[in-house]
Amino acid sequence: MIQILIIDDDPVMQVILKKKLQEQSYEVILARNGMEGIDLAKRYHPALIICDWQMQEMDGLEVCRQVKADQLLSQSFFILLTARSEVEDRIRGLDTGADDFLSKPIEISELKARVRAGLRLYQSNQKLQVLAQDLQVQKQALESELAEAAEYVRSLLPKPITGEIDIDSRFLPSRHLGGDCFDYYWLDPDYLLIYLLDVSGHGLSSALPSVTMFNLLRSQSLSGANFYQPDQILRVLNEFFQMDNQNNQYFTIWYGVYNRKNRSLLYSSAGHPPAILLSGSNPNDRQVQKLKTRGTPIGMMPNSKYSTEDCEIKSGSILYVFSDGIYEIRQQDGAVWTLDEFIDQLVQCDQVTDSNDLDYVLQQVQLVSHNAPFEDDCSLLRIAFNE
Repeated sequence: MIQILIIDDDPVMQVILKKKLQEQSYEVILARNGMEGIDLAKRYHPALIICDWQMQEMDGLEVCRQVKADQLLSQSFFILLTARSEVEDRIRGLDTGADDFLSKPIEISELKARVRAGLRLYQSNQKLQVLAQDLQVQKQALESELAEAAEYVRSLLPKPITGEIDIDSRFLPSRHLGGDCFDYYWLDPDYLLIYLLDVSGHGLSSALPSVTMFNLLRSQSLSGANFYQPDQILRVLNEFFQMDNQNNQYFTIWYGVYNRKNRSLLYSSAGHPPAILLSGSNPNDRQVQKLKTRGTPIGMMPNSKYSTEDCEIKSGSILYVFSDGIYEIRQQDGAVWTLDEFIDQLVQCDQVTDSNDLDYVLQQVQLVSHNAPFEDDCSLLRIAFNE
């Protein structure tokens, strides 16, 4: 049964209100003053409160203020009972938190109508509150599942390599999940495969095709693909992945194969930022090379052509492979950082002690944006050819 609390220091008014409301099958609770009314409100949490404005000790405005300040009572529909008719008085009541007014002398039909209207709003608010709680539970469950999925994706990424060749990496998705993906492993004792791809979009929608491509490349299950030939891999990927069949998504990729015997690197790219090669063993006198080939992103055009280039890798050289999220960041003045500025930063980092620490590189990059979070997924590989 719906509970209505009446707070009024006039016994006659209490009897009239109680009788008329009980005729409508409401459960009525009576309070003789403001303090008693607040105590009863906290005990019963009524759906609707009718409170007289003019009462001794604590008036209706103060009762309303305290009720609306209580989180457990704030949803109760509050009607101020008053003989005041001035607009300024009604404004004061509304500013205090009153939901409606009932003028004295009371018209019984108006009383019933305002109570019905107030209870409709109260019940709607209750339903909305339950819905909001359900949505919050679902949101927490989804965030938990996304966190588990993100941990799974991270578990797929390769571990650092040390020795003749050192490889380290960092992956910073802009959300729980991201569209960046990379891998590196030995195709055989002499050939090292390295790639990094970046699926368009963010979050789960880009993470799914990213993981699919990762599994295809890791398992080497692309039919008709020669994993030693970068341009052939990109051609087969483009045949397999077309945006018309992939929710209008596409991805960029840089793909390279290093031959340790003749110290050569074959590479090809599809709309991806160039890999940066710092050649030579002296950090203060390195040659900077941008390693990139022409080619549209994978999935954008069905008949795209890709080519392979090669370069010599001198002992002591450093190769950086990354996604565009690491340099397309906003500086304090609002200008977007450029690729060339990022390359200059890589060169500077390479010249300081502990330059092999990618966390230091990321720290320097984030200083450019005054430590603002990355707006896009961010991946960075560092390959050091020690011998």
